[in-house]
Amino acid sequence: MPHELIFAPMGVLALLTFVVLGFIPIRRFRAVGSGQIEAGDFKLGESARVPPEVAIPNRNYMNLLELPMLFYVVGLMYYVADKVDAVVLTLAWTYVALRIVHSVIHIGYNNVRHRLIPFAISNFLLIAIWVKFFIP
Repeated sequence: MPHELIFAPMGVLALLTFVVLGFIPIRRFRAVGSGQIEAGDFKLGESARVPPEVAIPNRNYMNLLELPMLFYVVGLMYYVADKVDAVVLTLAWTYVALRIVHSVIHIGYNNVRHRLIPFAISNFLLIAIWVKFFIP
């Protein structure tokens, strides 16, 4: 199996990160433009005055820069070690799909219980991807 296939789910996850990044200025400019907040509310990050619908994309973006970093690292490890197989690709694509679902829920209607499920399952899948690398 071509080990380059591991780059596809990695690329899609990176694309998701960039898409979420795009929501941040859109929501911030809209909130400042409507007078809900002032530009100074972002001087030191986000003040307590920033409404949740404005803060959530930033939180989701930060979330996509946390544990997913381990996904990128292990993806590169599989590539370098030439260990990519159908199981790894299935786990990787499922991980990415669950991260997409989590982001859609988080940025969309933000039901904590609903977003917890894909988030938790994706974390277990990430652990499984790492374990599979070291225990074939």
